[in-house]
Amino acid sequence: MLVVEDDPVAAEAHRAYVERVAGFTVAGVVHSGTETVRFCRAHPVDLVLLDFYLPDTHGLAVCRTLRAEGNTVDVIAVTSARDLGVVRAAVSAGVVQYLLKPFTFAALRDKLDSYARFRDAARPGEVDGQAEVDRMLATLRTTEHVALPKGMSGETLDAISAVLADAARERPSGEGDEGEGLSAAAVADAVGVARVTARRYLEYLADNGLARRKPHYGGVGRPEVRYTATSRKA
Repeated sequence: MLVVEDDPVAAEAHRAYVERVAGFTVAGVVHSGTETVRFCRAHPVDLVLLDFYLPDTHGLAVCRTLRAEGNTVDVIAVTSARDLGVVRAAVSAGVVQYLLKPFTFAALRDKLDSYARFRDAARPGEVDGQAEVDRMLATLRTTEHVALPKGMSGETLDAISAVLADAARERPSGEGDEGEGLSAAAVADAVGVARVTARRYLEYLADNGLARRKPHYGGVGRPEVRYTATSRKA
């Protein structure tokens, strides 16, 4: 597999995630669209874990270039783009899986396991009939539920992740990647949940490498913990 991600920290995290999944090996890590196309020309790979927002081009343009050259490598898109137009374009460009940022190791493992089942079912030969084709394609479209800790919901996790991502995008460029961050209380107000609930989800994101903790010394007493998204870009 080729990992494509322009953020070095995220790229290393994605590489480490992939290598934890049995049956998958990282053949290389690159940071731009040009490097992606060049690598795929020189090295046969089965799968590309492709960030869509690259410094020199969009991931969709990379997919189209590969297809125009006759390269049929499979692609899993890794992006925070939630626009359905982008999703449709990704399908048209041959993307087999679509993974939204931020994501946990369990979410990526689920996608890779589904892809492995698809590749196993799609070995050379002929199918017996429509039912077999449907079962094979279903391995890509139907994934196992990634379990969260008891009492946590995917909807709330997505909402809190979105608040951190929005805060990162709105941060003035001069503040640096860490910035001031958001407190659990601020996130709770934005999402409409209790502060203790927000803190639980924020700690879960931090424990899974999807957010950073930073003490904020604003006055007398214990410092307040603030949280930032791990990457500013979409």
